[in-house]
Amino acid sequence: MLSEPLGKVLGPATAKVMAEHLDLHTVGDLLHHYPRRYAERGELTTLSDLPLDEHVTVVAQVADARVLTFNSARGRGQRLEVTITDGSGRLQLVFFGKGVHKPHKELLPGTRAMFAGKVSLFNRKLQLAHPAYELLRGDGGEAVDAWAGALIPIYPATTKLESWKIAKAVDAVLPRARDAVDPLPPALREGRGLTDLPDALHRIHRPRSKADISAARERLKWDEAFVLQVALARRRFADTQLPAVPRTPTPGGLLDAFDARLPFTLTDGQRAVSKEIFDDLATEHPMHRLLQGEVGSGKTLVALRAMLAVVDAGGQAAMLAPTEVLAQQHHRSITEMMGDLAEGGMLGGADQGTKVVLLTGSMGAAARRQALLDLVTGEAGIVVGTHALIEDKVRFHDLGLVVVDEQHRFGVEQRDALRGKGKQPPHLLVMTATPIPRTVAMTVFGDLETSVLDQLPAGRSPIASHVVPAQDKPHFLARAWERVREEVEGGHQAYVVCPRIGDDEDENGSAKKKSPEDAAEKRPPLAVTEVAEQLARGPLAGLRVEVLHGRMHPDDKDAVMRRFAAGEADVLVATTVIEVGVNVPNATVMVIMDADRFGVSQLHQLRGRVGRGSAPGLCLLVTDMPEAGPARQRLNAVAATLDGFELSRIDLEQRREGDVLGQAQSGARSSLRMLAVIEDEEVIAAARAEATAVVAADPDLEHLPELRTALDALVDKERERYLDKG
Repeated sequence: MLSEPLGKVLGPATAKVMAEHLDLHTVGDLLHHYPRRYAERGELTTLSDLPLDEHVTVVAQVADARVLTFNSARGRGQRLEVTITDGSGRLQLVFFGKGVHKPHKELLPGTRAMFAGKVSLFNRKLQLAHPAYELLRGDGGEAVDAWAGALIPIYPATTKLESWKIAKAVDAVLPRARDAVDPLPPALREGRGLTDLPDALHRIHRPRSKADISAARERLKWDEAFVLQVALARRRFADTQLPAVPRTPTPGGLLDAFDARLPFTLTDGQRAVSKEIFDDLATEHPMHRLLQGEVGSGKTLVALRAMLAVVDAGGQAAMLAPTEVLAQQHHRSITEMMGDLAEGGMLGGADQGTKVVLLTGSMGAAARRQALLDLVTGEAGIVVGTHALIEDKVRFHDLGLVVVDEQHRFGVEQRDALRGKGKQPPHLLVMTATPIPRTVAMTVFGDLETSVLDQLPAGRSPIASHVVPAQDKPHFLARAWERVREEVEGGHQAYVVCPRIGDDEDENGSAKKKSPEDAAEKRPPLAVTEVAEQLARGPLAGLRVEVLHGRMHPDDKDAVMRRFAAGEADVLVATTVIEVGVNVPNATVMVIMDADRFGVSQLHQLRGRVGRGSAPGLCLLVTDMPEAGPARQRLNAVAATLDGFELSRIDLEQRREGDVLGQAQSGARSSLRMLAVIEDEEVIAAARAEATAVVAADPDLEHLPELRTALDALVDKERERYLDKG
């Protein structure tokens, strides 16, 4: 059976490594750990496009090898440098100390082998330090017939488990592929000319030809697309069966009063999306809508109008934000936009007004008690909060609408926990500032209808973006700091973004120990605390420089943001806590240090913090990466366009699917392995249509037990519960 633990087949030691480093626990897990690509005998793989900081397996030939002697604090040492080639590029391998002797004997010029290791940068050149390797020739006269003419599977591997060891493990479990339960309904499989699942698994792992690989890939893509779309279709179906209180705005109420005070005209896009939302709110089934749009397209305003409409109809609205900084920012901007309309029941508050409260985990006991009381009595029509809103003790008088901001930071369970607080299921509006291609929307947010805001409000200024190659042209960086000074002298403000808080901690805040090789290999990412100090002493001396990062006390974070928003600080040196939602129209320039360490969408989000007022914005992407490398190409792409949808496609093409999709949104137990959501748009769209039809005919899949089994395997018990209940 495919559910059999790997320890029974491979032995406990190998199974332990597979579980710890590849998250593979059962025979089925290993059978679905597909080769990343295939190498052929006589075919040289491409070394020219190796990704920095990733574990790779390459097939190449040794061009030369030499042993160098060097002096260190521990005395004289030896280093073996081996250059390998694939005809298109060259790569250096390096071995230190006692690890020199064996490879020195085996890696002779002309030898071909598979090499596995993590790509690092040393002296601005890519290298593999201490790679594992497997010679591609017979030992002791043994023939190499097993390799000759065969397609060599190259598996996603780790430093603890090389590709060739995974291949041997797959050999041990492959006979059990015949037990694989086929999730595709026979009519679908035959209608689309797809091979059966056991055959597909054999072909993907041990293909005899490229046609085998193609047939297996097509079949396995359908598995992933169809089973996931069935999970989402069942969720959509369940939602249509739920009752909800229709929320129709009252003429002459809070929404009309708010609209009358707006100092600008809504864009056509904002009007159209608002109509879609109001139509949904008026129905007797819960709205499930995704609102996505460009940075600065006015999503918060659209969401606020929806919340006001629900308050008009006698309900309450809750906005869930992923961080305290963002929750505080939303609360501040909503109360500022509403003015005295946000002071209902208070002295000086408007007659049609309501109370807008903030609820976060770090609030003082008295403020928290008052907020909870305002919610349960219905005094507060709108609440903005973090995960604290999900806690059991939070009770609402009549929750009518849940707005989830930055959905990719929340899982299905968190979304549903808040929705469970209404007397009947509340309406749901999900917002994301990360533009998403249609295929990703169908895959990640397949249970939601989608609205797109792609029109920027009048008055938004253009943002110029430039790459600053600090190492190649240090005077460019000096000029960047001059530009910051010029903007500040012109009455504006600036952001400086760094990847880390401090230089001496890892992501969990504990000190990291580095070996001399590590230290030489790559300098640590630039840190907020150090950069702020250097700037205040050096190129930005005399300016008011403040620091903001996630480890500060929430009150201190809020105080810094308030000072910056009020113009009492000139330069804010921060981590990505400012990535979304932060709105300071007077900030016109952003310098992103070590920009190559951020993803494409993240850079686009960060850039959206400037150019929010009448003055044009400037974003400078500082990097030490070489001009020809993929990191620089990624930065050039960001600098070349302000189109977030185009950048999201680039981002998706450059990253693993699972990073983009995330398991929490889709409810999937593991990320997609075979399906490429950009390339496979047709498969996803067809699978969605097939899944919708299957679920409409048989919502509980009573007549498709194999599909039900596959669904249980895809979605773990906890997630299945949430998928089922909607």
